[in-house]
Formats: sequence, structure tokens, C-alpha cells
Amino acid sequence: MAVKIFNEFKENLKKGLPVALATIIEGPGQGAKLLLLPDGSYLGSLGNEKIDNVLSRDMAGELAAGRTSIRHYGIEGEAREETLSIFIESFAPPPQMVIFGAVDFTAALVRIAKVLGYKVIVCDARPVFATKARFPQADSVENEWPDQLMEKLGTSLGPRDAVCVLTHDNKFDVPAITSALQTQVGYIGVMGSRKTHENRTERLIEAGVTTKEFERVMSPIGLDLGARTPEETAISICAEIIAMRTGRKAPHLKTIEGAIHGDR
Repeated sequence: MAVKIFNEFKENLKKGLPVALATIIEGPGQGAKLLLLPDGSYLGSLGNEKIDNVLSRDMAGELAAGRTSIRHYGIEGEAREETLSIFIESFAPPPQMVIFGAVDFTAALVRIAKVLGYKVIVCDARPVFATKARFPQADSVENEWPDQLMEKLGTSLGPRDAVCVLTHDNKFDVPAITSALQTQVGYIGVMGSRKTHENRTERLIEAGVTTKEFERVMSPIGLDLGARTPEETAISICAEIIAMRTGRKAPHLKTIEGAIHGDR
């Protein structure tokens, strides 16, 4: 079984698919392994069906968050017991950042996102602007309407991923936002002034976006760092993504009144 586990583990890593491996490092059955596969099934056993079921669920949560951790359980997976210490290793593909809009800020955001390890996709329906020559560091540049691309990517987007809408045109913004809201993506940020945001909000309400869904949309995009240049703005956006993922409190432009740029 150990050979089968490692062969399956190796094959999934080669394909860039997400897997998690649990190993008992202290307690009865030390060294036993459980491999969580991309489809949610698992190979191996940590001793009995009950703990295997509990661990497979916990491993799925760790994998979705891209975390590696040590967790403690009872013999049958009981919480708040420490009979077993289990090391859960997550092997997840790089998080994705989808950027809608081939604008000046996009190139800066691509560069910062790549430094942070994102797979970056730039999308704009206007082929004259969305070219690989303008965004050489992007992993892909797509000439599609936002909802068309999101239909392809939707099931692959999860809590570690981000959608950034940098256009200022409702015919692009509205389908980008509404389609992103249909996914499990962890961050949806939208650029624009407060006036632009108010107008966009009216269009989104007309499109059926609910009050609960608006809570997911960070607009104006970014933390209140006083950013002015495209590069500073890109850092502001990525800082907001990090703060939301880690649960840290930071001043979001969404929750602050007054001018976005300059003194208040």
C-alpha cells in the first residue's frame, strides 16, 4: 500500500493536481499514511474508518487553504484529544489571480502577483490591448468577455484565489463581478472612484446582486496605504488580499470615507 500511495502522490504532483498527505508522527500506528486525492477520495489508512473519514475532511480544508499543519486526535478521530499527532502536508498548485482589464495598473499588478507566487491570467475582450507583449510576465492573456472566461475557470477558483477587476466600464465590470460571485474565489476586488462605484452598484443591483453578495466585493479596491502610482496601487491590492486571507485587520478603502488619493 505504501508504494501505491507514493506512486499516486508522485503522479498527481507531476500533473500539478492538489493532494494532501497525512502521517501519524506520534501515537499508535506511527508512520501510517493517508493520501487525499483531487477528487476527494483517499488511499491508505490511519487505523480505522472513523479516523480516516475525519482526517479526509480536515485534510480537504487544509488543502483548500494551502496549509501544512500538525493536528491532534483521539484513536477514532475524536477532537480535543491528543492520543495521536498527525502531520498534514498540503501540496496545492499556485493560487490564481484573474485580472480583468488590460490597463496601465494591470502590468504592475501582474509583476507584484508573480513575486507572491500567483499564476496570473489577464483578460480583456479588446485584443488590441490584451497582448502578451504588454504583459509578458502573465501566465496567460485571454481575449474573452469576463463571463466566458469565468465559466471556464469557475470550478478551479477557491479561497486562495483572487479576481481583480481593473476596468471602468460597466459592460466589462458587471459580467466580471457577477460571474466571480458565482464561484468560491476568496477575493473579489474592483477598481474605481467612489462615484464609479456608486454607478456600478446600481448596475449590479439591476443584475440581481444581493446585499449578502455585495459583502464579498471589495470596492474601492485595496488597503488605505496612500498609494498613487500603479506599483503602489498593486502593493495596496496585494496587501488587502493577504490581510483578508490571514484574517488580519487593516484599513480597507471600502470602509473608509473621503478621498481615495491624497490627504483626508
